[in-house]
Parts: sequence; C-alpha cells; structure tokens
Amino acid sequence: MAAKKAEQALVDQWRDILALHARTQCELDRALHQHGLCASDFEVLEVLAGSSAGDGSCAYRVQEVSERVHLSQSALSRLIARLEKDDLVERTMCPEDRRGVRVALTAKGRGLHRDVLPLQRAVLTRMLTADLSSR
Repeated sequence: MAAKKAEQALVDQWRDILALHARTQCELDRALHQHGLCASDFEVLEVLAGSSAGDGSCAYRVQEVSERVHLSQSALSRLIARLEKDDLVERTMCPEDRRGVRVALTAKGRGLHRDVLPLQRAVLTRMLTADLSSR
C-alpha cells in the first residue's frame, strides 16, 4: 500500500512538471508571437546568442544546436530554414568539415534576441515563481 502511494506521488509529480512546462510554453508562445517568434525560435536564438563573442563571429554546428534544444533534427532544420528566410540566422559550411553546416545569428537576429530577452525572462519569472509559491 505504501509503495503504491509512493509510486502515485511520483507519477503525480511528473505530471505536475509536464503541466508546468506546457503552461509555460504556451505563455512564451503568446508573448513572443507579437515579435514573430515562438518559444522554440527563441530557444535557438538564445543558444546562438550564447555562442557568440558579442559580435556574432562564433557559430554552432547544427548538431551542437540540436543537442541544446528539445527538437528533432528535422524540426530543427525546418526552424533554422525559417529563421534564415527571416534573416535572423545564416548558415555556412564548416571549414574543417565540408559536410557540416554552421549556423550563427545575423545582426538582425542579435537585435531581435536582445529586444525580446527581457520579455522571455519576465514570462519565465512569472510562471516559475508563481508555481513555486503555490506549493
């Protein structure tokens, strides 16, 4: 009986985590929509912004981005293509491995990331702080 209760508590905790993630993702999507982004778009911009030395001279291989965001390889490829079409990122061949592709923020992408960052952080603060205080 105690084992069943412990197991149910574990399952309930997992479902709470999933629900918080879903609510937060929806709030991020709503907030970022006014800037033409969704939460996944922002996550890719965030990864790429973290890779640059401030001037955008550094880039990640697409595989490295894939390891840092929660998207399938094909979904990430479509997202990067869309960001490239919107002139937010640029793709280049890897000089050390011609089969590889690097992706980096453009000046427009860096500017949009900088402008939207406070909004994204405010949503995270509101959603995650509210969840922790309700426990």
